[in-house]
Amino acid sequence: MKHTTEGWGSGLLGVIIFSGSLPATRIAVADFSPIFLTCARAVIAAVLGGTFLFALRQPRPARRDVLPLVLVAVGCVVGFPLLTALALQQITAAYSIVFVGLLPLATAIFGVLRGGEQPRPCFWLFSSIGAAAVTGFALYGSKAGNVSGDLLMVAAILVCGLGYAEGATLSGRLGGWQVISWSLLLSLPLMALIAMACLPANLGAVRTSSWIGLAYVSVFSMLIGFIFWYRGLALGGIAGVGQLQLLQPFFGLLLAALFLNEPITWSMVISTCIVIACVAGAKRFS
Repeated sequence: MKHTTEGWGSGLLGVIIFSGSLPATRIAVADFSPIFLTCARAVIAAVLGGTFLFALRQPRPARRDVLPLVLVAVGCVVGFPLLTALALQQITAAYSIVFVGLLPLATAIFGVLRGGEQPRPCFWLFSSIGAAAVTGFALYGSKAGNVSGDLLMVAAILVCGLGYAEGATLSGRLGGWQVISWSLLLSLPLMALIAMACLPANLGAVRTSSWIGLAYVSVFSMLIGFIFWYRGLALGGIAGVGQLQLLQPFFGLLLAALFLNEPITWSMVISTCIVIACVAGAKRFS
């Protein structure tokens, strides 16, 4: 019970950190190309993660862990950042939040397929209701999307769900921050080469806000958030703790209200209450 509670607490911290990812990405792609942004954030995070790995003398992963680490890299280091950056050139950050509501289902499904978890039927009921609540809220009256942007976000959610499930399974053996750090190191040579090739022609013209966006997604979204998130998934269960992602859109909108002066509506409050109830139900039956 103690480990489960710690897992949900750690997972919640990860979700709060991830909530700023899409807004920060939206800001950063104003001056950086999606490919450069994806590679640069991975390189910066890899340098930090690698420093911790070698400074603390962490053991190297076993041969059986290499493929899962590659899948984590494909889903979380390359796939999700690149696909969302491409999508956010066509849709707003607020609109993209709708798709995050589908991430818990994707994570739970891959947790069953790859992690061998078997949630009870009521779990799927609460999970589906929560996803529907988030989708209904974010799409209510919105005309900010388009087909290509939507498809990119759906693809991003699928690869991210796979990366989350693989990383959570590995965390039980390697540790949460070690998983994302080793995945980042595996991708470092390729990402560094691509980042150099796609370096902006005039770095002096890049606005301060874009640098801040890059710093956030590199340090917090790409490394620190995963430390808490993978620990939470490993301790509390992939399917169960994964439902905390249903709260991420509302944390993101709260950040928008605080820093961008966007209003908080009654529909947001009501939807948040529904989602919290679904998260509680999913936790009980996971």
